[in-house]
Amino acid sequence: MNYRAIKAIYTFEMSRFFRTLLQSFLSPVLSTCLYFVVFGTAIGSRMESVDGVDYGAFIVPGLIMLSVMTQSISNASFGIYFPKFIGTVYELLSAPISFLEIVIGYVGAAMTKSLFIGLVILGTAFLFIDLDIQYPIAMILFLLLTCLSFSLLGFIIGIWAGSFEQLNLVPMLVVTPLVFLGGSFYSISMLPPIWQTVTLFNPVVYLISGFRWAFFGQADVAIGISLWAIGFFTLVCLVVIWWIFKTGWRIRT
Repeated sequence: MNYRAIKAIYTFEMSRFFRTLLQSFLSPVLSTCLYFVVFGTAIGSRMESVDGVDYGAFIVPGLIMLSVMTQSISNASFGIYFPKFIGTVYELLSAPISFLEIVIGYVGAAMTKSLFIGLVILGTAFLFIDLDIQYPIAMILFLLLTCLSFSLLGFIIGIWAGSFEQLNLVPMLVVTPLVFLGGSFYSISMLPPIWQTVTLFNPVVYLISGFRWAFFGQADVAIGISLWAIGFFTLVCLVVIWWIFKTGWRIRT
C-alpha cells in the first residue's frame, strides 16, 4: 500500500476544501439553518409531534442526511473530475499507484469533508431545539456509512461526467428529490397505504429511517434492513469503480 500517495491525494483535496471554505462549508450550513428556522421553528410550532417526537427534532436526521449526501457526491465528483478536465489524471494513472489507493485518497477526503459538515449541522441543531441522541455510536456509524457510500457514488459520477453541468445533474435531479420524498420531513406511516408501499422503493428511505432510529429509537423500517440496504449500495459502488479502472471507461479516453 502506497501510503505516501494516499496522503498526497488526501492532503491536496483537503487543502482545496479549506481554500474554498465559504462555498464548501458555510453555504450548506447556512442553508440548513434556514430549514431549521422555517420548518423547525415556524412550521414546527404549529404542528403536533410525529410519532411522539417534537417536529423540530424529528426533521434533524433528514436535514443532516440531505446535506451529507449532496456534499459527499459533490466533493467526490469534483475531486476526480477536475484532474480529468485539466489532464493530470494521466499522470495519476501512469504513477505507481493502484486504483484502490486513488479511491482511498479521493473518497477519504470527500468523506472527511461531508462528515465534518454533518457534525457541524448536528451541533447547530442544538442551538434551535432540544435534542437527545439515544444511540450516539449507531448514529456515527450510519453517518460514516452514508458518507462512504455517497462519496463512492460521487466518484463514479465524476468519472462519468463530461462537463461541469453534468456534475450537478444527479445531485439536483435525483438525490435531492429522493431525500425529500424519503421521509426527511415526515414519517412514511403518515402516508396512505398505497403510497407507503411506493415509498419503500426509494432507497434513501432506509438511510434516513436507520439514521433517525439512532436518534429516537424508532424507525419506519427495521434497522437490520437499513444496514443491509446501505451495505449493499456501498458494495455495488465498489464493484462499479473496480470495473471502471479495469476497463478504463471514461478515464483513458
